[in-house]
Amino acid sequence: MARILQTQVAPLFPPRGPVRIMLFGEAPGPRGADQSGIPFWGDRAGTCVYRALEAAGLARVPAGAFQDWDGARFRAEGLAPVLRGVALSNAFPVCPTRDFQTFRAPTDKELLAPDNLDRLRGELREAAGRCPGRLRVIAMGRRAQWVFARIDGAPDIHLDVLPHPSSQGLLQAAPGKGKGLKLEDLRREWEARLAALLET
Repeated sequence: MARILQTQVAPLFPPRGPVRIMLFGEAPGPRGADQSGIPFWGDRAGTCVYRALEAAGLARVPAGAFQDWDGARFRAEGLAPVLRGVALSNAFPVCPTRDFQTFRAPTDKELLAPDNLDRLRGELREAAGRCPGRLRVIAMGRRAQWVFARIDGAPDIHLDVLPHPSSQGLLQAAPGKGKGLKLEDLRREWEARLAALLET
């Protein structure tokens, strides 16, 4: 496992054009966004996100990215996705860790810190300013959902919530905690749910 860098991961916006939807995860993953500097880019859970975005025509993913999905490789080779109509970010902008080796969930204190709430409000304003109507926000995971219920002074948004697309998140959200279900089936179902939200 690579050392966690605690990279400050900025939101990813399309280079031009409107933004109708903004997706928020919980925090950058240790092998993905912490290494690549791009939301979900190389995170294990990010494959579901980018596959759904690519299938919806909202992301251009470099050839071969899915075959060796690794944030450090993406950074070293200068590989990056290009978005259209959608923006990506996280409820907390750095990979949370106590020992620089293992990931942990962001704490309530970290999520509600004034600078983090200011950052979230600013990102929402930027996206809403590029949205021709009401911005749709998709919060992925319980921590992202939790903080969005506590942001005041943000633009008016339409909030949807999905389970976190990590293995643990998918299993916890599945009936019977996923007992007797295949993880790959849960991933496909999650991607279909995201695809449906991206089309609305």
